[in-house]
Amino acid sequence: MRKIWLALAVPAIALATLANWPARADDPAPAPAPAQQAAPVQRPGTLSEESAVCVECHKEKSPALYEMWGKSKHYGANVGCYECHQAAETDSDAVKHHGLTISVIVSPKDCAKCHPKEVEQFSASHHSKGARILGSLDNVLAEVVEGNNAFKSPGFPEGVSAAAVNGCWQCHGSVVKVLEGGKLDPATWPNTGIGRINPDGSEGSCTACHSRHTFSAAQARFPDTCGKCHMGPDHPQKEIYEESKHGIAFFANANKMNLDSPKWIVGEDYSAAPTCATCHVSATPKQGVTHDVGMRISWNNRPAVSVRPEVSDAKMGLAGKDVDWKTRRGNMKDVCMNCHNESWVDNFYIQYDGLVSLYNDKFGTPGGALYALAKPLLRPVEFSNKLDFTWYEIWHHEGRRARHGASMMGPDYTHWHGTYEVAKHFYSEYIPELQDLVERNIASPDAARAKAAQALQTKLDEVLASSDHKWYMGQMSPEEKEKRKKAAEEFRKRYEPK
Repeated sequence: MRKIWLALAVPAIALATLANWPARADDPAPAPAPAQQAAPVQRPGTLSEESAVCVECHKEKSPALYEMWGKSKHYGANVGCYECHQAAETDSDAVKHHGLTISVIVSPKDCAKCHPKEVEQFSASHHSKGARILGSLDNVLAEVVEGNNAFKSPGFPEGVSAAAVNGCWQCHGSVVKVLEGGKLDPATWPNTGIGRINPDGSEGSCTACHSRHTFSAAQARFPDTCGKCHMGPDHPQKEIYEESKHGIAFFANANKMNLDSPKWIVGEDYSAAPTCATCHVSATPKQGVTHDVGMRISWNNRPAVSVRPEVSDAKMGLAGKDVDWKTRRGNMKDVCMNCHNESWVDNFYIQYDGLVSLYNDKFGTPGGALYALAKPLLRPVEFSNKLDFTWYEIWHHEGRRARHGASMMGPDYTHWHGTYEVAKHFYSEYIPELQDLVERNIASPDAARAKAAQALQTKLDEVLASSDHKWYMGQMSPEEKEKRKKAAEEFRKRYEPK
């Protein structure tokens, strides 16, 4: 996997978030920058007295962060440490620091003082709700199946799973716990998870994409930024992007992308390739920037069966419930049309919808119905049955890969990592496990179990007799067999040596 590191990793310990503010006209002069280093942006005006005090100390204590801030737009606008970190004495995470009342965490609520529109959009998005996974089936795996309660902290005296702390919470966000004196519990901080629950009640972390302290738009536009979370067996968008023609074009032309452009409009500031941001966030000649990444998505492929995004928004109580998928698709088509013609874009969506329908109709919907009927015959503890893992990976890993692969034009992820894996495990593991479950319970002296087994058998018979699955039972029609035989003969004739 290609990796391009754009930012210096810095431990977020205590007030590491506060430290680094470069010199300007009213500060003591810094050491000369190396010849190859661009000089910090400077504008007329002065820092606030509070931030000037911070700078005087932190440019020595945390020089790397100080340098990052010096290259930021915040620096040029005289936005310093205190403007972002200031806190009221009544804030639960407020601490006294060299005579100032500050908080370590800068939350979306803080950012909204200067960026209200961006925060409003972000707060309406699925990104800001990422921490809601902490009560989901996924988190049962990290908390219980994979983990234990050996990780103890002041906020978790009875223990918490280190797998969840270091895994799930770092992408989805933790509920940050504040200890006495405004200190932050080490199980929940440091954390830049996209849906972090902050002490002030706000949801989300702007630094998940705009890493402190440069808060670089260019970095947020770079695909690897999204790859921190959008990668792996269940949502490999980063890998799919790299496989796609879009990703290939980007890595071949990264130096032509003009990522530092203030407005960065596709077709005006760059045309070499799209990035994740191009399609989901950034401006076009007809659309402004949006921080609600769901406003250009016409399928939600996260569930076991894909649904339209307004359906999932309604379930989460988001305002997007009133924005239908056709409007969102129109927004995305507007992006596509900057590089492709209408016929190309329309045909892509026909292909994509076809794959989603194939998965939903052939595997997702019947597979889910079979699993529901199998539940009364299983051990009641989640993931204590092999069938639990089999079905979970079919939809959560393989089914998602197939659908995401089609959405981003990654053929290998659509097929070999996607539909092939779905089909292989559906027919070689899932169906046999269900059949075994029926055989072990159909004659049970427990009337309830016998009835449940019979209901499962009836549904199995119905599914396997359908046109999608009858091949498995050796029931392909003579017409279909002849059609396939003829196609094979035509293939051989086409490619046999002349």
